[in-house]
Amino acid sequence: MHGFGPDSAGAFLTSHPGVNGITFTGETGTGTAIMKAGAEGIRPVSLELGGKNAALVFADCDFDIAVNTVTRSAFENCGQVCLGTERVYVERPIFDKFVSALKAKAEVMTPGRPDDPATKIGPLVSKEHQDEVLSYYRKAKDEGATIVFGGGIPDMPEDLKDGCWVQPTIWTGLPETATVIQEEIFGPCVHIAPFDTEQEAVAMANDTKYGLATSIYTQDINRASRLATRIEVGLCWINSWFLRDLRTAFGGSKASGIGREGGVHSLEFYTELRNVMIKY
Repeated sequence: MHGFGPDSAGAFLTSHPGVNGITFTGETGTGTAIMKAGAEGIRPVSLELGGKNAALVFADCDFDIAVNTVTRSAFENCGQVCLGTERVYVERPIFDKFVSALKAKAEVMTPGRPDDPATKIGPLVSKEHQDEVLSYYRKAKDEGATIVFGGGIPDMPEDLKDGCWVQPTIWTGLPETATVIQEEIFGPCVHIAPFDTEQEAVAMANDTKYGLATSIYTQDINRASRLATRIEVGLCWINSWFLRDLRTAFGGSKASGIGREGGVHSLEFYTELRNVMIKY
């Protein structure tokens, strides 16, 4: 998509009657505007939008796999991944152990240049986005979060100080109504909360306007399959994250989008199904 909102090339294209279908990947507010534009002329839209993705970690999980995978899903690409994890719910018997283990992972995520072998995390995409992510870091503190690690800007060498750096950040102790639990941040940050029952975990995972992705960590495949049908998302990983076969359906539910891409699903959107009937 081209342009920067109203009166831009993007706005012109999405409102033009000569465009007979629109697909968009991006922020939910922009997707809403595009869907409104598509309503003029009754044109189909396919939207892959924001997320506030949860990970559910059960006490019977393979602990190392869970910690390593959540580390990746929370902090990879400095958190700038629509499928990234920003909420983690951990069964109470292993809650403290998990928080400590994720903190140890975050502590060694050295920021730096991409060509430096020691670098484990890069900068955000812009100063504007850095300011936005840091505003959420301040909101978390103001709303009473326990800052397990991070919450600010790392101390960088002089030649890198002007970069868009933020620390990988872990919070605990906030209610589910907290801003950083309800709103997508798109940064390297995660809130961790305990749960006691499956029902509680599912309720917290679903307590969001978004419905893009989730991941479940357990060695009980029956539990994993059961919960995968109850969590309101388009994508659910079990003991993994970011696995994808390009032939399978990709997309979200609720405010995370409409429609699916991948394999036959892409073909269905970019073509028009036609029924031709012939009488001989």
